[in-house]
Amino acid sequence: MADFEVDVDPAEAGFDATRLARIDAHFDRYVDNGRLPGWLAVVSRHGRIVHVGRGGYRDVEAALPVETDTLWRIFSMTKPITSVAAMMLAEEGLLELDDPIAQWLPEFASPRVYVKGSALAPATEPATSPIRVWHLLTHTAGLTYGFHHGHPVDAIYRAAGFEWGTPRGADLAECCAQWAALPLLFQPGTEWNYSVATDVLGRLVEVVSGLPLDEFFASRVFTPLGMTDTAFVASTPARLAAMYVRDPASGRAVRNDAFGRWGAARPDCLSGGGGLVSSAPDYWRFTEMLLRGGALDGVRLLSPRTVALMASNHLPGRVDLEAFGRPLFAEMPFDGHGFGLGFSVLEDPVKARTLSSAGEFAWGGAASTAFWVDPDEDLTVGFYTQLLPSSTYRLRPQLRQLVYQALVD
Repeated sequence: MADFEVDVDPAEAGFDATRLARIDAHFDRYVDNGRLPGWLAVVSRHGRIVHVGRGGYRDVEAALPVETDTLWRIFSMTKPITSVAAMMLAEEGLLELDDPIAQWLPEFASPRVYVKGSALAPATEPATSPIRVWHLLTHTAGLTYGFHHGHPVDAIYRAAGFEWGTPRGADLAECCAQWAALPLLFQPGTEWNYSVATDVLGRLVEVVSGLPLDEFFASRVFTPLGMTDTAFVASTPARLAAMYVRDPASGRAVRNDAFGRWGAARPDCLSGGGGLVSSAPDYWRFTEMLLRGGALDGVRLLSPRTVALMASNHLPGRVDLEAFGRPLFAEMPFDGHGFGLGFSVLEDPVKARTLSSAGEFAWGGAASTAFWVDPDEDLTVGFYTQLLPSSTYRLRPQLRQLVYQALVD
């Protein structure tokens, strides 16, 4: 979308333009000293685009600049899309949040839970309750990621080929069969752990709908919303940003093409947890749909009540992730944040030490992308770059500070 640009005077939307310019100056410093290859930020209020800032390069080596239509690997910003897809099926009466997932995925009929021991000799016990749909949506199923490196079960995942990706040749159905055979970290519903749960949810969408996940996304979400650049493979490879990691010696972002395979070709496993490529204009439309209670430009995907339910804290007793979760990543919000059906949910801005509003819901991706929706301020924000991992710098809290210090009305 070449016309994706500011369409309202910031003052009319309650922003100070001079203060908004601090966003650009701040992230340009990251580019100038080599810490980021490039970046793009979008701020929108009352459905109008207040600020679009960008700097640096989508491909440093080829000297290709970041453009508004640059394609980004959004990794875990795929998760809210998969969660919306599942809730669309729930609204149609095809599943309920309390349903055991084994109703459609029989491989999960008899999960076993880690009790003690090493990754090579784990002791397990039967799960005392089934994994339910809401466990997948809230990351309370007991599943994990191999890249956590925090538990023997994480090591079991890595040994099975699940760290930063999936075994070559294994499709989503096969991956789910393998995950079902591995131990759970804990009894379903008793803790929170970031995991492949949303990938399993994507498989549930496939089985319940009868469509491969990419076809469901395209026909039920992307085409209706006009998201023409969001898919499991880049629509225009030349627009796809290259991948970078931090060099520990110099501190500069250096190219890493090993991670660049994502989005370059259709993957064996359609990852509902992290497989999509998107653009800032496309994801802006998705966040605006959420902010508007499930509808945008006359197209309704969800009811307002469903979106409100998704954006509510579902952790038992409405505790925060600090009390209920396993805080493995410094960039993940825990203090003052709960978790809903696919997003983090801000419960207490003071405890979280943020200028954002209670009720904000948000998430980000492994390559340092991020978004949030602030219903109280009628605000959406998106940030895009391609630096792994997202814990490298505190980009997200810095962006929040910069956005809200510019909001003066």
